[in-house]
Amino acid sequence: MTKDGRSRPSLRAGAAPGVTTPTSAGRGVAPTSGRRTEAITVDRAAGLQLPARVETRLREALPGVAEDAVEAIIEEVPAYAAARAFMVDTIEAAVRTALGGFLTLAARSTDPSSPLRPAQAASYELGRGEARNGRSLDALLSAYRIGARVSWRELSAVAVEAELDSARLARFAELVFAYIDELSAASVAGHAAELATAERHHRQQLDRVARDLLRGGVSDETVDRHAARASWQPPRTLTAVLVSEEQLREVRPLVDPSSLVVEGELPDAPPNDDTCALLLPNLTAKARKTLVDNGSRLGLVIGQTVPWREVAVSYDRARRAQATVAADGGRAAYDTDAHLAELVVAADREALADLRRRVLAPLDELTETQRPKLEETLRAWLLHRGRREAVAEQLFVHPQTVRYRVGQLRELFGDSLDDPDTVRDLVIALAAPSAE
Repeated sequence: MTKDGRSRPSLRAGAAPGVTTPTSAGRGVAPTSGRRTEAITVDRAAGLQLPARVETRLREALPGVAEDAVEAIIEEVPAYAAARAFMVDTIEAAVRTALGGFLTLAARSTDPSSPLRPAQAASYELGRGEARNGRSLDALLSAYRIGARVSWRELSAVAVEAELDSARLARFAELVFAYIDELSAASVAGHAAELATAERHHRQQLDRVARDLLRGGVSDETVDRHAARASWQPPRTLTAVLVSEEQLREVRPLVDPSSLVVEGELPDAPPNDDTCALLLPNLTAKARKTLVDNGSRLGLVIGQTVPWREVAVSYDRARRAQATVAADGGRAAYDTDAHLAELVVAADREALADLRRRVLAPLDELTETQRPKLEETLRAWLLHRGRREAVAEQLFVHPQTVRYRVGQLRELFGDSLDDPDTVRDLVIALAAPSAE
């Protein structure tokens, strides 16, 4: 009996006597191309033309069919069983709408496509709602499969009792499952669209957090509010890493998947800059070394590791280092922790250039072949405090070669090589990467 007291067929398993359920639909509902399945559904409906008496009997049975379908879905799909208390009415309304649209489609002899539109739209929104509520696509497709099974079982029994001829009954069976295919495809599309929208929104929220941190000066309250909206749990530390947009795809597998990634225009970026920033959480010394080794040809610039709220400091240092590396034409991974002295020296590149011109003026008369050799020898000699063996080992030359070159340097610089102030200026002038 239905809720309103009417009787309905007592069949509880299988289809009506003598009717075979279409095999593909009986095993499950798979999403297919919307345009293709709609054409199939329309073609099948156009040739069915249910007699008025059959349509009337089927419509009378709809409330009971919907009730049974809902009960089966809730009993057999765990995700819906858990939500039974507040979803029964919603599911039943959706099932009734779908079944009503189906009968309208089945009974029409002309333009049978129009009833699909509202049903498809409702199914699309159903898919979006399921995604918003955190239910999987598996649960949704299971519900369609079960709903199709129950609906076919009971509607076919009613059609047989109403004396629908066998040819039309067969077409009726095909239409049931084609129609369910159509609705399930719409729901799949809605589910996917909602997930994509949610993912896009989440990325936008994370991007806002990352840009707040890179800019610096944003209040803790604002950062915390944006982090909460993005469901982002701050790590203990962050490390800013800069890489070109072209190389970003190759860098992603090398870093923690939870790293924040900022693409597009970065804070304080020069015009037409294609740099992207990554904010790496809790980067260890070992992970830093691995990143330097594996990213050796990707032009990475790695800032210092700092408490997460201070990552703007790491970003600023990486930016300054990037300018230094670009000026020297380098493409190797550049770890700022390993080049602190160079960064200090290169902080004012114009001043450094002036210093180099002044203190290295004695080398101006040398040829292009001679000068680089004497510069590298002078640098090594100063850093090794005159130990010829150490200098020779570093330069891969014979100690006698070192002795000869140092003699040349003393002729050029004279007693100034023994002056502490001159030695200091020479060390600074030769310490920058451009001197190498």
